[in-house]
Amino acid sequence: MTPITCARLTRFALWALAVIVVTGAAVRLTGSGLGCEDWPTCSEDRFIADLEYHALVEFVNRLFTGVVAIAVIAAVLGSARRRPRRPDLTALSLGLVAGVLAQVGLGALLVLSELDPRFTMGHFLLSMVLLWNAAVLDVRARAGAGLEGAVSRPDRDGRPGSLRSLNGLMRWAVLAVGAVLLVSGTLVTGAGPHAGDSRAERLPLLVREVARIHSIIALILLGMVVWTWWRLRTARSVDHTRMGRVAVLLAVQGAVGYTQYFAGVPALLVGIHVALASVTWIEIVKAAHAPGARAAAEAERSEPVGGAAMAGARP
Repeated sequence: MTPITCARLTRFALWALAVIVVTGAAVRLTGSGLGCEDWPTCSEDRFIADLEYHALVEFVNRLFTGVVAIAVIAAVLGSARRRPRRPDLTALSLGLVAGVLAQVGLGALLVLSELDPRFTMGHFLLSMVLLWNAAVLDVRARAGAGLEGAVSRPDRDGRPGSLRSLNGLMRWAVLAVGAVLLVSGTLVTGAGPHAGDSRAERLPLLVREVARIHSIIALILLGMVVWTWWRLRTARSVDHTRMGRVAVLLAVQGAVGYTQYFAGVPALLVGIHVALASVTWIEIVKAAHAPGARAAAEAERSEPVGGAAMAGARP
């Protein structure tokens, strides 16, 4: 399989995993979290949902898990059959398999616990870990296929995006603070009104206070991203465009977040907030990992033809 075909398969897996985050949020925001009260069947004696709104919403989300499974399997096969073979791509694609299986198990616990907010938080955060895995796989596969641009200007120690450079440290600091922002967002969700079902418990936290903490972290992150964008642009790095996209996405996220808070947290705006959070997280992950991905691709292209062929022929 050619590197370009492999890259297309990894992109399919990435966006399938991003879409199921949104469909999962739709289940919670429509109050359909217990539309199917059992697992793996929808009810005690039926696998397929009854023709009832909440049951159908939850059942469609479960069915979409099949699309995700197909996309992940395709990414695994693409990585395994890619020539020349890249062990890092194979390992990352297998990580998606482990993550999806963990999500299925956690989803079962979520239903059986009647939407315990701690499991709801864990379900979303595991989805973000899966998106991180898929985004790294995608950026590495695309770099190997020549779809991620040229290698940016090396830092002082000769490697693009090195942890020993300030720019490299800022990329990873943005990733770390982005992860903290996601965790704080789940606390707001766990204490907020959209539990997925009227019977579900809520975290014993004041929404106003956790929302304030969440917004402060978001503002800190936006400042970090803007500064990193300026430094990358000054250094003529090819990654300044992506960091600029992150800044725009965070600004839009902030506008949506404040609007939804003062509008009484309408479900539609919360859904938009979740979708933007997924896209923003993907861009943050790629901004951190892109230099290393391009460096690995350059190393692959610099291998002697015979060595690459022998590497691809290894079992």
